Amino acid sequence: MPRKFQSTERFLKPDPRYGNQLLSKFINCLMYDGKKAVARREVYLALDIIKEKLPEQDPIEVFVGAIENVKPQVEVRSKRVGGATYQVPVEVARKRQQSLAFRWILEVGRGSRRGRPFHASLAEELMAAFKREGGAWTKRENVHKMAEANKAFSHYAW
Repeated sequence: MPRKFQSTERFLKPDPRYGNQLLSKFINCLMYDGKKAVARREVYLALDIIKEKLPEQDPIEVFVGAIENVKPQVEVRSKRVGGATYQVPVEVARKRQQSLAFRWILEVGRGSRRGRPFHASLAEELMAAFKREGGAWTKRENVHKMAEANKAFSHYAW
């Protein structure tokens, strides 16, 4: 790594409308080909839909709650011991929890188009994750079940 490397997370600016750094990071993960204005517009439209459908909730609280609900605590990693490969459950680091939550929410939002605009499916997925349901929540639960099923191999985690 070059000596002049500087962390991008340290210099990440909060988004202009809500002043939230987590939302800014989410927009960066959503962005394709450097088109931040397009990504920002899609996220803001999704948050406007959330505000419309859940008027008693702040849309940023719904967003942060959805991310917190989808974050996995444990995951399985393949570990080769002798000739066998074991699925070993390991705890997930904080940054990886966040990136997995972003990835799963975006994956479900992009996958469930069905002729609708992306911001509508993203808003729907964020609201579902906030209520502990939906595709991203199911993905998290499957990862946790897999880790629970392979708990017997946890002594291989070194």
